[in-house]
Amino acid sequence: MRPQCQPLPDPTRFEVSLPLLQSGKGRHMTSRFRAAALVAASLALPLSACAGSSEAEPDTAADAPSGPWSFTDGSGEEVTLDETPTRIIAHGAAARALMSFGIKPVAIYADESVETDPNLRDLDLDGIEILGEEWGKIDVEKAASLRPDLIVADWWPAEEAHSGVEEGVEARSKKIAELAPMVGATQGDSILTLAETYEDLAESLGADVDDPAIAADKERFEEVRAEFEEVAKSRDDLSVYAMSPYEDQVYVANPEYAPELLDFIAWGLDLKAPDSPDADFPYWETLSMENADKYQPDLILWDDRDDLDNVGELNADYGKTQPTWFSVKAAEAGAVASWPAFWLHTYGDYATQLEELTDAIRDADGTVGD
Repeated sequence: MRPQCQPLPDPTRFEVSLPLLQSGKGRHMTSRFRAAALVAASLALPLSACAGSSEAEPDTAADAPSGPWSFTDGSGEEVTLDETPTRIIAHGAAARALMSFGIKPVAIYADESVETDPNLRDLDLDGIEILGEEWGKIDVEKAASLRPDLIVADWWPAEEAHSGVEEGVEARSKKIAELAPMVGATQGDSILTLAETYEDLAESLGADVDDPAIAADKERFEEVRAEFEEVAKSRDDLSVYAMSPYEDQVYVANPEYAPELLDFIAWGLDLKAPDSPDADFPYWETLSMENADKYQPDLILWDDRDDLDNVGELNADYGKTQPTWFSVKAAEAGAVASWPAFWLHTYGDYATQLEELTDAIRDADGTVGD
């Protein structure tokens, strides 16, 4: 039998106070340096989609409240629906936040393999459709067949775009924003604000945010944060830069656009900003290998999205392929620690990463960069 075609959601069902899509400037992700090479082929998406298999049913630990639903997105837009959404598609990072509160999306699109994505690699994804495992590429036809009533993804203020519709994403993939309203927390001034926003979103969708496991994660986080603050403030002799070495360039992070780095600074860490962030991509200052030693920190926070557990090995391997990297004294000394770059979304993950970083700061040699 020929597959049954399902109509897409009626776009008149939801209202927003501003346009759903605004122009963006691209973003540094796991495939961050390849984004500019993506071919943006604009392809038409039909107003109905056919599915060859049965549609995924929503499976959450929450009971969706009845009646109208509204939520203020990280962009400042208020999205209003006639009913509480239950068929949610989420970007991988947002999915982790929602699933920590028992909200299970019908589908996820990720920036890399779900086996290695730092937000997905240890989650049970059984029954969840995977719409993409590469930055900038989303199977919009499959997404349409699932008839979503909400798409959840982070908002990136520097680009004025949600994850999945930034500059560099395939034109066809961006059409996911036409399937349902898009909401998410902002990658703004603090991971705490981001986590609280997803908690509010989950509660609005029917989650029990007072679950004892969630309370335990928050309590542990507060304990770890207090210890981090004590250690960081005691290390005023230590200079720190966050970096992301990649191929033949070194990307020095601008804390202004990294909420976890802003947290570290607020809690007492002497984390430096680069002198000249890239004008068209202010997340970073890009250094050629000839200028890799422009900054000489005592401790390097290494973007750990490629390997959460082995940044020391990443540093050593990078120095083998790019010997000039070892002109940075901290790199030569192996003075590197994990930087959970842009991926933290839950109190539990934050506590784990912050605990490791606290130990690294406590043990760091404040004379390495001299």
